[in-house]
Amino acid sequence: MHKFKATFKPTLLLACLLSAGQAARAQELDRIIAIVDDDVVMQSELEQQVDRTRGELRRQGTEPPPISVLRRQVLERLVLQKIQLQLAERTGVEVTEESLDRAINDIAKKNQLSFDQFREILASEGYDYNVFRMDIKQEILVARLRREEVDKRVQVSEREIDNYLLNEQGGADNEGEYDVAHILISIPSGATDAEREEARRRADEAYARISAGEDFSNVAVAMSDAQDALDGGSLGWRSLNQIPSLFSDLVRNYEDGQVSEVITSPSGYHIVKLKGRRTGQTVMLEQTKCRHILVSPSELLSEKEALARIQKLRLRLENGDDFAAVAQTNSDDRGSALQGGDLGWVSPGQMVPEFEEVMLETPVGEISQPFRSEFGWHILQVLDKRNYDGTDEVRRAKAREAIMQRKREEAYQDWLRRLRDEAYVEFRTGEE
Repeated sequence: MHKFKATFKPTLLLACLLSAGQAARAQELDRIIAIVDDDVVMQSELEQQVDRTRGELRRQGTEPPPISVLRRQVLERLVLQKIQLQLAERTGVEVTEESLDRAINDIAKKNQLSFDQFREILASEGYDYNVFRMDIKQEILVARLRREEVDKRVQVSEREIDNYLLNEQGGADNEGEYDVAHILISIPSGATDAEREEARRRADEAYARISAGEDFSNVAVAMSDAQDALDGGSLGWRSLNQIPSLFSDLVRNYEDGQVSEVITSPSGYHIVKLKGRRTGQTVMLEQTKCRHILVSPSELLSEKEALARIQKLRLRLENGDDFAAVAQTNSDDRGSALQGGDLGWVSPGQMVPEFEEVMLETPVGEISQPFRSEFGWHILQVLDKRNYDGTDEVRRAKAREAIMQRKREEAYQDWLRRLRDEAYVEFRTGEE
């Protein structure tokens, strides 16, 4: 089966595709199995996602848990998705057809395929293009909702960065990263003593299975309540300050492969495994000095009109108009417009991917063709390039990102729990 690289979560894009027989079975079983506020989860929808998830787990080399456990995991994930999609609709979060087209074209491009070739492969594997398109649209909606409701509200101060770099943990963090996995057995908000005891029993059972030699990722898939459960509980490579503070001190002193005992927190019971670690190095950066002009579509300026305007501005520059003067009076990026469009020295990863790709391909002194990013239509000019010892700069950038990621993840989990607690959810299957 062809495997696609993509920006979005692999469980959607690398999904196990339903055969004709599975589709027919899903149709026969179709009925409402959960009411989620103003929406529902259908039996066919659950079975499709279960089949896809089971296939993906097997391709990753992870044995799927019993079907009843997998259905519970997938159903809860669908419930959370329904809640978020309804909130996105209520708050006006949207995905335009143009941005959806760009996202799908980007997926095809990352797989070195044309759009038509990509559609042909989807069709050959039985993945209906309209279903795929809706899957991607929902992924983007949830990502944008999270950015608006959670990520944008998390701030990191310079003092936090300084403290991070000065304290012992921050210094050690700069020297390495840790590959961590975890299992969460959650405690519901306002849980009774009986519910707490049941959660502790499940945590002890998970720990006993791991201690007896069962693979950690298999136990995570079967028992964890965390959002990453179906990824084997993997948090990926993280610096210490990107790891939840509850168990970052433990991980720092663990040997590779070591597993914690059960850790208690207000949200539930945790088991953590250190899968590996790696050390950092001095970083040399190829920086680019550039400036740009941005024209953003709006309610008053259509996509077609924005493109026409940026093309006219580029023509003016070709005819000898001063770049800085044109940027000052025409660029919608008002922060850089005041500086004649100047962005200063730009390091890798600092700009959105579409911008960075064009910037790196443009020779010094040249002005790019118009290109699109999530912010609108750009043209840029590369003024100079240099190799730069960016170790200190990267340390601060990594410290900021580490603190930001930890705070965002903690805020996101709290936000999800609050959404779930406040939503009306009625199961009609007896599975929760």
